[in-house]
Amino acid sequence: MNSGLDNLRDVTIAAPAPETDLTTAAPDDEIIPEEISTPRKRAWPGHILMAVIALAGAVYVCQGLWAAPYRNVVAENVSDQGQFEWMLSYGVYMLQHLSNPFFTDLLNAPRGVNLAMNTSSTFYAVVFAPLTHFLGAQVSFAAIMTLNLAGSAFVWYLFLRRWLVRSGLAAAVGGLLFGFSPGLVSHANGHLNWTSGWMVGIVAWWVLKLPERDRWLRNGIVLGLLCTMGFSVAAEALFFAAQASGLFLFVWLLSRPGLRQARAAIKPVLLSLSVTAVVAGTLLAWPLYMHFAGPLKFSGTGFGMRQFSEDLVAYAAFPLQSVAGKFGWGADLAPNATEATSFLGVPLILLFFVALALLWRRSPRERRVTLRALSVVAVLFFLLSLGPRLKFLGEEHADIPLLYALLTEVPLFDSALPVRYTLVVVVVFALVIAMLTDEVVRRDGLIRSHAGRIVTGVAIVAALVPIAPLPVRTMERSAEPVFISSGHWQDYVSDNGVITSLPLSSEVSVDMMRWQAYTMARGGDKLFRMPAGYWLGPRDYTEVGRNDTGRLGPPERPTAKLLYRAARWGNMPKLTNLDRAQARVDFAYWKVEAIFLPDHVTGPKGDLNRDALLQVTTQLFGEPEQVDDVLVWRIRPGVDPVDQWGEV
Repeated sequence: MNSGLDNLRDVTIAAPAPETDLTTAAPDDEIIPEEISTPRKRAWPGHILMAVIALAGAVYVCQGLWAAPYRNVVAENVSDQGQFEWMLSYGVYMLQHLSNPFFTDLLNAPRGVNLAMNTSSTFYAVVFAPLTHFLGAQVSFAAIMTLNLAGSAFVWYLFLRRWLVRSGLAAAVGGLLFGFSPGLVSHANGHLNWTSGWMVGIVAWWVLKLPERDRWLRNGIVLGLLCTMGFSVAAEALFFAAQASGLFLFVWLLSRPGLRQARAAIKPVLLSLSVTAVVAGTLLAWPLYMHFAGPLKFSGTGFGMRQFSEDLVAYAAFPLQSVAGKFGWGADLAPNATEATSFLGVPLILLFFVALALLWRRSPRERRVTLRALSVVAVLFFLLSLGPRLKFLGEEHADIPLLYALLTEVPLFDSALPVRYTLVVVVVFALVIAMLTDEVVRRDGLIRSHAGRIVTGVAIVAALVPIAPLPVRTMERSAEPVFISSGHWQDYVSDNGVITSLPLSSEVSVDMMRWQAYTMARGGDKLFRMPAGYWLGPRDYTEVGRNDTGRLGPPERPTAKLLYRAARWGNMPKLTNLDRAQARVDFAYWKVEAIFLPDHVTGPKGDLNRDALLQVTTQLFGEPEQVDDVLVWRIRPGVDPVDQWGEV
């Protein structure tokens, strides 16, 4: 008989027979009883209904994108959407030209960008390449975001049906709670990687199968392939999934009555993990090399770890982007709108602890083992989410170090943002609430009285309704200029030459990255390169091979700063020939052949200051020429601006 980690349901639910005493079980017995499955004809209607509900919910959350995918952009995170649209379009370019999937010189001319150290999402880029080519990266982005939310809810629904609960309704409650939790909905403000909760669910599902005695080879191969896929979807989320599922499995096995089951599981688990390491290590050898030893690598992250830590009060607060937030009950305690990962609210937190106490008190021994393992995972990841220093009501208490203070210099942990560990805590919440719902729905459950089931059901609804999500907010972005879409730019740039819009692309403005992305998505043999961009790279380029810390974009050059200040704050200083000489040096470094200014420039909260950009650039380079719907300045590399345009 095969030995596997069962569905984690207690044996009294699995069958009406008396509880099995596994301390005296025969060595050939299953670690826990075989799966109880609902007949296929009865299960499929429920699965289809859940899929429809999850998809409808995801469309509702992403409705602003679908209303006008070519015009609208997520209002809270314009830059990240632009970056992901670039990554999706690069998939078309990569397949057409068989280019390096982990390094490109199209951005950050002339140095390039190490894509393996960025959220390259190669899996999405390749799978959705046909959609990106024919309908554009804007549509692919909206489609992936929608499918991520729906898929996250649906996969965790299936996970619950397989491993923890018998009721389809209970599984649906848990799946929807996680798939549309405040954390995933907040990440829907631009993050295709962190909304990929379906990937985490599938990986966790297969980790639980590792103790199967006779299927270690199959399980190891499948898990290796899943890890390869997960790395190219969301490497940081995969790292969290590996920690959480491994910790759960470890605690679960050691918590079994007696050690026979744990000893029996060690061999298949180790064999499976060995196969996983070989498969994933082989398939990921190239991207891992690029990540840890490739050009323009860096250590840590470009974000402040202490800033991106969870505020203790945020767990009990309501999210701004929710029903409660609509009534003014939300709290602004997140690092930004995209990282509001907790915000579960006091009612849900109280319900969670009541559910744990009730399930622990009235459940048989098998269910308590599962609850213990889940509790350990929740506590540890809660502590990790708080970061290296305690934050309370928006104020950091630097004199109170926490668990993560021990990990800030540890490889991999130094590249993770603590606030995101909260998503694992949310998974535990979803599983426990689903288990409680299962007891409410089942007449033979732990809550025997009709009144008790009604009261508990009402409490579940009351805890979940306040955090029900609102649609992601969107705003209009500047349209792609005809100068770019028509290909007229080719008259101003040599083959593989460098061109840029104003200001240079950065976290504040990713218009140029978007327009390069749309040019890649359409295909064709000609494409321009661009300086700067929005990505993660080393803080300093001066020392080759230096293991530098990360930052957003390249080190800023003086002319880039000048244009940035004009666009962001309207600064229009009187420039001198010294400024023009510096511009000559900077544009020679970038090898820029032409710059252009569109009618509108998208910023993080709306249009940037085009008039200031025009005045500063005219002082630097003289009067522009009108080409289609943009103003263009030609640049002759190596020629002093004074010689090219005369005194300005």
